[in-house]
Formats: sequence, C-alpha cells, structure tokens
Amino acid sequence: MTRLANETDFKFIYECYMHPQVNPFLLYEKMSLEDFRPIYDSLLKLQVKYIYSSGLEKAGMFKLIPLQYKRDHIVYLGGLAIAPSFSGKGEGSKMLGKIIALAKEKRFLRIELSVASTNEKAIQLNEKLGFEREGLLRKYTHLKSEQRFMDEIMMSLLF
Repeated sequence: MTRLANETDFKFIYECYMHPQVNPFLLYEKMSLEDFRPIYDSLLKLQVKYIYSSGLEKAGMFKLIPLQYKRDHIVYLGGLAIAPSFSGKGEGSKMLGKIIALAKEKRFLRIELSVASTNEKAIQLNEKLGFEREGLLRKYTHLKSEQRFMDEIMMSLLF
C-alpha cells in the first residue's frame, strides 16, 4: 500500500533518511531531528512524500514530484528507500511496482530519477522494472561530510 506521508510518519522518514546504509544515496546530509523538521514540513505541504507499507508496517518511502508546463507529463521519483529492516526481502520491487502504478493512475507518461552510479542494487532494481539509463551526470552529488562527489545515472520509464 502507498499513501501520502503525514505528521505521524516523521520519525520513520527521518530514520530512513539518516540511516548509514541509506543516507549516502539520498538528498540530505546527516542532520539532527530538529534540523530535519522544516524539510519534512515542506514535503508535507507540497504533498510529494509517500509511505509504502508492507502489511501493517511502514517499509519504505519515496517522493513523486510532478513537473510543470511542457513537462507536466513527467514525474520525478526521488527520496526512494526501503527501511533497512525490510532490505533483501523483495519489498523494493513491490514498492517500485506500486510507484509505477500510482504514476500511471495519475496519468503521467514518464517517470524519471537519478541514482548514484555506485548504487548497483538500485540500478539493477530500476532496470528490472523497465527503467532505462539515459545518461551520466558527472560529479552531480556532493557529499560535504565526506568531501567527495558522486556521479549519478539518469534513468526513466516511459509509458
């Protein structure tokens, strides 16, 4: 099941973003709960952050950000992560399948995302569900805390 995130999801989402296995591949550097609060409030206000549940448990999260104007047929998929306790159990495939269904339901014609070039697990999952590589963004992400850059692979799924 997928649904829009709400206030009760704050701790789950914060812990996903800040988990050492997940954080290097997502947008935000590690930060305190207090520093994350305005970011989370903005995500709620924009209604772009979603929760994926497996049974009754929260298992993952993602953002679906619609583009505008001549690109309003496109939705950007970001902030995608499975809670580490659900990793390796097939939930990533299930969640991505639900995301694709949701994008189709919302009548988008294209989903695009970027993934760290070192995140082979995510690249393989995206390709397994039909995403194709479109290009490489060199030194696209800067991990200030580690003083290094990461390349990102642009991927998309067209309906």
